[in-house]
This record gives sequence, C-alpha cells and structure tokens, in this order.
Amino acid sequence: MFNFKRKKKILNLEHIPHHIGIIMDGNGRWAKKRMQPRVFGHKAGMDALQNVTIKASDLGVKVLTVYAFSTENWSRPEDEVKFIMNLPVEFFDKYVPELHRNNVRVQMIGELNRLPKETLSALERAIEKTKHNSGLVLNFALNYGGRSEITSAIKLIAQDVLEARFNPGDIDEDLVANYLMTNHLPYLYRDPDLVIRTSGELRLSNFLPWQTAYSEFYFTDVLWPDFNAEELEKAISDFNQRHRRFGGV
Repeated sequence: MFNFKRKKKILNLEHIPHHIGIIMDGNGRWAKKRMQPRVFGHKAGMDALQNVTIKASDLGVKVLTVYAFSTENWSRPEDEVKFIMNLPVEFFDKYVPELHRNNVRVQMIGELNRLPKETLSALERAIEKTKHNSGLVLNFALNYGGRSEITSAIKLIAQDVLEARFNPGDIDEDLVANYLMTNHLPYLYRDPDLVIRTSGELRLSNFLPWQTAYSEFYFTDVLWPDFNAEELEKAISDFNQRHRRFGGV
C-alpha cells in the first residue's frame, strides 16, 4: 500500500552562520489576528526573542543582532511607543537571569540619547551583568537607523581628518567599519552572514545597510511571535543551500 504522506524535509545545519541579524516584524498583525491590541503582540515578541536567542546559542551562533526599535518608530502612536520603551525593562528583569545562565552577553547599538532613563538603565544593568560571559552576543539595535549610523561615522572621520589624525587617502573600508556602531563586535563577526525578516515584508528598513552588503537574506511569512526554534533551523538550513561568492565567481 502506498504511503502518500509528505516526508519531512531534512534540515541541513552543517554550516552555522556566525552572525545572524533579525528584523522582528509582525507583532501588531499577530495581535490583530487575535483581536488584541498591538502591544499584546509586542509582549509575545519578547517571549519569541528569548526562545530564539537560546536556540541560536545552542547552535553555536556567535552574534545575534535584533532590530528592536528604529529611529523611525518614534512616529508610532504615543501609547505604543511608551509600551515598547518599557519592554526592555520587563525583558531584562524577566529573562536576563536565564540568558546569563546560558552564557549570553548582552550588547547594544543605537542612539542612546533619546531613550527614556528607565529603558537605558535596564539595558546598562543587562550589559553589566553579562559582560564577562563568553557565549553568544545578543546585540540589540534600539533607536537604531542605518543611514544615521553612517552619517555619524562620516562626521567623526571628517573631524579626525581635521585634527590630522590621518589623511583622507588613508580612509578605506576597514577604517570606516571602525567608526560604525558594530565596531565593538569581534572583527570577524561584525557583518551578518544571514539576515532574517519575518511577516512577509521584503525590505531592510534601514537595518545595517553597510554591514549587510554581502549578507544572505531569508524572508518568511511567519509573524515574529510565531517564529521559534524550528523556524530558525529552517532559515539556517536555507542558508546552507546558498553559495556565497562575495562578488567572485
């Protein structure tokens, strides 16, 4: 008798990306489908982040950069922005102990000067508590914008040229990279190997435009709160099907 059941696809996890970037999209739509306010989706998204972070750590990922809040997100409704800004406080109080037990180190990129005091304080506590951990770096992009990052880097480089720290002819890609917000990451892991965007949108939305020049992209219709360890494995398996040429043959 024939068995017409579809066989489960075998995942290829032979090569684990060193650095994965995630654009965590779809929280609001996830909540709307459940007839709940958008903030309900943001809270569920924090649960998803914890699970995905631990799975990425178990798989051997070195850096996980998550797009938590962009410089453009301030235009959202005031109540929603307030809720999102309070999420780091809740997230770190609730989840940092477990992340710490899993040897995860918390870091951040973004413009700190506009963050509420409580949000910044929670981030600083998480960074301080986990600073000696040697495992996966959970790198929050919070109040981050790629164009703003590059603009700030250009200003700093121009100032250093004016102060005769180096000549314009000395400027190369490595020097520029040292002025970007990702310069705190290990040199080999600054640029994402794989960028995942959930919810079916097909754009970067100002996420790491310099660093993603040769990243592989994985787009999924899964809304972020539903993105779990299995979905992460699917993305990495898809990454393993790619042949990365970096402009070569």
